[in-house]
Amino acid sequence: MIEAPVTAGATVACAGVVYVMAAARVVKQYERGVVFRLGKLRPSVRGPGFTLIVPGVDRLRKVNMQIVTMPVPAQDGITRDNVTVRVDAVIYFKVIDPSDAVVQVEDYRFAVSQMAQTSLRSIIGKSDLDDLLSNREQLNQGLELMIDSPAVGWGVQIDRVEIKDVSLPETMKRSMARQAEADRERRARVINADAELQASKKLAEAAGEMSKEPAALQLRLLQTVVAVAAEKNSTLVLPFPVELLRFLERAQQPLPVPPVEPAPAPAAAPAPATPSAPASAPSLPVVGPATGPEGSESGQD
Repeated sequence: MIEAPVTAGATVACAGVVYVMAAARVVKQYERGVVFRLGKLRPSVRGPGFTLIVPGVDRLRKVNMQIVTMPVPAQDGITRDNVTVRVDAVIYFKVIDPSDAVVQVEDYRFAVSQMAQTSLRSIIGKSDLDDLLSNREQLNQGLELMIDSPAVGWGVQIDRVEIKDVSLPETMKRSMARQAEADRERRARVINADAELQASKKLAEAAGEMSKEPAALQLRLLQTVVAVAAEKNSTLVLPFPVELLRFLERAQQPLPVPPVEPAPAPAAAPAPATPSAPASAPSLPVVGPATGPEGSESGQD
């Protein structure tokens, strides 16, 4: 008589243990449990710790609430200035609504990955090469907004998006290297020319001061000799004054010959008069040509 209740109690206890083992679930601290009862979503989300479900009726699905780091595969694209580039990125996201992450999308990880790839291609086509290389922070913000807009409906929040690397063709790398080298050469020449200009101004001021005192030039010459002699040199170079060279150059030039003025000619002696030579008759003025016989007769007279 006593064995029957004991057996029944043992059977019930064993059934209870089996039920508890079948219904017991443990949700970790970084997880949340979504329960489906006969295929219908239960409104309550199970928190971390020990929880029970109805075996055979309920189904518990755990959702990770940690921040997920997902690399975005490298995407080939053409920038707005027609340069072929290859860009890869990394995306950080987390689930903020476990129910939407399970119900609204089949696989939220795959959906976020595909959305990141298409958004990255779109960003490449809208940007210039200089923006991809130097203005990544703004591009990261734009890429984050493009991915976060549809992800909100999936119960996912995009925490951060970073462009990792931008790969360029070898020809473009060589062109950019030549451009950078030319720019640095230009800057070096400008700096050198500016230094020469400042040095020339200072030298002109120094020359003006030395021209006031000729002894200053000799002192400067002696200082230069001392500076050269201080080094361990076997040859001593002495500067030669330029003024002495000019003096020697002028000395070698022939002196200009003054023009010789012609001597005055002596006065000619008067010629002796010859008595045999008859004196010439004085010439008579001719009034006009003779036009007729009368004129000829007057001329003969």
